[in-house]
Amino acid sequence: MLGSTHGTLTTDSRRARVVACGEQPGPAVHGRPADVGDLDVSGRPLYCDVPDLDRFFRPESVAVIGASDTEGRPNTGVTRQLLGWAERVGARLHPVHPSRPTVFGIPCVASVADLPEQVDLAVLLVADPLPVIEELAGAKVKFAVVFASGFAETGDAGAAAQDRLAAAVGESGMRLLGPNTNLNAFERFRDDLDGPAIALITQSGHQGRPVFALQELGIRLSHWAPTGNEADLETADFLSYFAEQPDVGAIACYVEGLKDGRSFLLAADRAARRKVPVVAVKVGRTETGARTAASHTGKLTGADAVVDAAMRQYGVIRVDGLDELQDTAALLARARPPQADGVVVYSISGGTGAHFADLATEAGLRLPELSAAKQAELHQWIPEYLSVANPVDNGGHPVGDWRGRKIIDAILDDPAVGVLICPVTGPFPPLSDRLVRDLVDAAERTDKLVCVVWGSPVGTEPAYREVLLGSSRVATFRTVGNCITAVRAYLDHHRFTSAYRSPLDEAPRTTSPSFRKAHALMRPGRQLSEHAAKQLLRAYGIRVPREQLVTSAAAAVRAAGLVGYPVVMKASGAQIAHKTELGLVKIGLTSASQVRDAYRELTDIARYEGVSLDGVLVCQMVERGVEMVVGVTHDELFGPTVTVGLGGVLVEVLRDAAVRVPPFSEEQARDMLGDLRGRPLLDGVRGRPPADVDALVEVVLRVQRMALELGDELAELDINPLLVLPRGQGAVALDALVVCR
Repeated sequence: MLGSTHGTLTTDSRRARVVACGEQPGPAVHGRPADVGDLDVSGRPLYCDVPDLDRFFRPESVAVIGASDTEGRPNTGVTRQLLGWAERVGARLHPVHPSRPTVFGIPCVASVADLPEQVDLAVLLVADPLPVIEELAGAKVKFAVVFASGFAETGDAGAAAQDRLAAAVGESGMRLLGPNTNLNAFERFRDDLDGPAIALITQSGHQGRPVFALQELGIRLSHWAPTGNEADLETADFLSYFAEQPDVGAIACYVEGLKDGRSFLLAADRAARRKVPVVAVKVGRTETGARTAASHTGKLTGADAVVDAAMRQYGVIRVDGLDELQDTAALLARARPPQADGVVVYSISGGTGAHFADLATEAGLRLPELSAAKQAELHQWIPEYLSVANPVDNGGHPVGDWRGRKIIDAILDDPAVGVLICPVTGPFPPLSDRLVRDLVDAAERTDKLVCVVWGSPVGTEPAYREVLLGSSRVATFRTVGNCITAVRAYLDHHRFTSAYRSPLDEAPRTTSPSFRKAHALMRPGRQLSEHAAKQLLRAYGIRVPREQLVTSAAAAVRAAGLVGYPVVMKASGAQIAHKTELGLVKIGLTSASQVRDAYRELTDIARYEGVSLDGVLVCQMVERGVEMVVGVTHDELFGPTVTVGLGGVLVEVLRDAAVRVPPFSEEQARDMLGDLRGRPLLDGVRGRPPADVDALVEVVLRVQRMALELGDELAELDINPLLVLPRGQGAVALDALVVCR
């Protein structure tokens, strides 16, 4: 089997309700009425409005509930920081405390009801925020921030308290950040930097510090959203909002758990449509990481393979480390679109160039050999005995004259070159000083990407601190690995967005003619027999072998004559999951006597094993193809998912599979096959003919339609094996397992 099952809405209730963004119940999507066109055939949203967070980040008035100026109290430090932030953004701040006439010299009111004006943002520094939330709702406050911990991250009781908080917020029309959040949204952002900015989203404030520190390297940050437990506002809300901000060049995310998978995909789709790069660290790759994340924010992390596939479907760039997050986001925020995907390595050492070329090529970067004419041009300034094919080995960058700049300009002028990377493994003045100056000067006159890897462990050299970091046109890295990761992400992002067509636009909104017939076959809470499962496949136009279900040996012989020898015989019953392991399959039967004996043996085994049968299947024997598996499972975050992989009896051993979240296009279905290690088997190996890949893709798309229309009734579907025949002959589902929800 391909996965576990999880409960969701039934089909009838799913179709009856109007679903807002993130499947929140209610008649409107963030103030915009929902209609049928906003929902796909499964009842899931296809559109989500962008929340208006302008007054959150730039309020005109702020209330601080529980404000304090008593030294040594935690609330005092928070109040002081909020005072400084309010002054920077031009907001009026109103302290609220029941027993203080003033706080830091500002008149203090005793309660929310006493506020002198309607405020945009309320910051709650109280242990029990629920009563205050109800007061704020009456005062028509737009936004609230709850710092208090002790909610879903602590267990069942805390989760129940968080649910009560979320319910109160939902009834009020107010938007809430937190609980279990911090002050990151109110940091001091540098206002002396220019250029496209990074917007930052983190569930753990401390994990965003490396990205925030990029300001010290001259890279601008515009916003920081510390989402905490996400009782209301979530990562997807900020992702949608940031994607619409004209000064945001990239969005960096640290995600522990997604509140709702569909909301996240809708937000990622918005960013992809607008060509805004999203770079994310998503924890939970391992069981330990997932367990730790759940204890920290009280959310599901989801099956990691599904999360990874869903992110790639919508162009989210997933990285592993915080150092990769900061370097990749910084590059994507500032670099202009590539003019070509060719990467040239320029080095002062043949060894450095060769080493870097190995790593870059292994990572999937394309290092084209420079043309003979270009190599001849470079040899005007570089000795003939040095290789300039790519990598370009200069043997030591010229220091005393103009030749170094000529070399760099000549490389960048090549139309096949989109990226120039110069790895400097260690400083070697004055050669390295002149090298970086020439690179910076050359970068100023080109739209092509120029990268430098400054490998010095010290990082205090003037060439690095003053020249490289002083340039907004050169992307500077401290490690080879981070440079390669960022450049690959840069090229992949622009390749992806240039061809992006949202699958949501083409998602089916009404059921197909197959649905009614298929729906009648479903048996809630039960596993279907193989015969019934194949009827379900037939309803969706998926080819199965000729077969008949029989209940006697004589009927089996007659069926074999009609189906045509040789035949396969299988026990068919709703309780049977793995027939081969129980000896309930007989193949290659060529005579009536073999069929009679097989029938008796199969029924005897079933009686011995205590397995109830609805009959025995007499099936056409189909050979000569590639065994694949196609299936549907439910993910707790994203709902129905479709999997394709190498099939047969070793499916769980090989574990060579790719997964996508519907809806997806035919092109993405083909990309799934490219993810498989065993993909060459479909092209024909060891004298076998190429398989009918088009037919396989068609089955994947039909299974996707089934997943969308029956997904909330279908706990599991396995077609294994799906025999993909030689090119032009189609694909046949030899066996199928269906478990209803």
